[in-house]
Amino acid sequence: MDPHLLRTYVTVARLASFSEAACELGYTQSAVSQHIAALETDLGLPLLTRRPVAPTPAGQRLLEHAGALLLRLDAARADLGRFAAAPRTTLSVAASPLALHPRTLAALPATGVTLHGLPRERVPEAVATGEADAGLVDGIAAPSDPLRLPDVAPLSATGVAEEPLAVVLPAGHPLAGRTGLRLDDLVDARWLDAPAAGVPLGQLRAVHAGPAGRGFRTALRYEGTDTRTLAALAAAGHGLALLPLPVAAGVPGTAAVPLVAPRLVHRTELLLPGHGGDETGEPAGPAAEFARRLKS
Repeated sequence: MDPHLLRTYVTVARLASFSEAACELGYTQSAVSQHIAALETDLGLPLLTRRPVAPTPAGQRLLEHAGALLLRLDAARADLGRFAAAPRTTLSVAASPLALHPRTLAALPATGVTLHGLPRERVPEAVATGEADAGLVDGIAAPSDPLRLPDVAPLSATGVAEEPLAVVLPAGHPLAGRTGLRLDDLVDARWLDAPAAGVPLGQLRAVHAGPAGRGFRTALRYEGTDTRTLAALAAAGHGLALLPLPVAAGVPGTAAVPLVAPRLVHRTELLLPGHGGDETGEPAGPAAEFARRLKS
């Protein structure tokens, strides 16, 4: 399967237009049509209806594979490109919002840094494809356990911080005076679903021992990345949130009650390309200093 044809197909399917795909890709509309026809001939299946432009059932199934295939190809190209690249003098870091805390921020070089705030799932992709030299990603895990990251490419992952977790409630909530809370006692509570600013509800459902997909119902979904806004929503009674204890503590109008069961921590990991850097396996340039400061 020709990756150029596959990339054209994904673009046409996303934009639902041959002409718009041609503009985005820099091809003529005739060339785009030829790409789609060649891919359909190769697979022996129709992939798109023409009026309207939409994936057929076979085309929809191909889309389920296409993202991972193209990402792997981009990651391979970026990985090999590092062998010929000139030594870096600047540092580009991709980070999920909760991975930026005093320890990781203090490790950044004083100059020459570009920091990209990205959703958690995008951080490994950015490092794999060369969009960033290093990544900081966070999530919940058992103490000392690694995060479960998507297998997008060979990446080196090193734990650099673990913090306790706390449930954020309005100050007047009946549970606000507790010294600790169990996840089992909160399954039927109303929650804030804030996948970028807090711990995603999907992760709570995944670690909870109850029936899959049940509990932790969403009262309000917040699509932003500002943890202060998330805490303010909790203070106003719109739902509970789970945050690292240092972030949750001291927010006006809220109570931060430590999560005591199951034993979980908020973990931050440093991601580097391949096995951690250049052909010797060691990070090079500003990434090397950043990694050393984080690991020390």
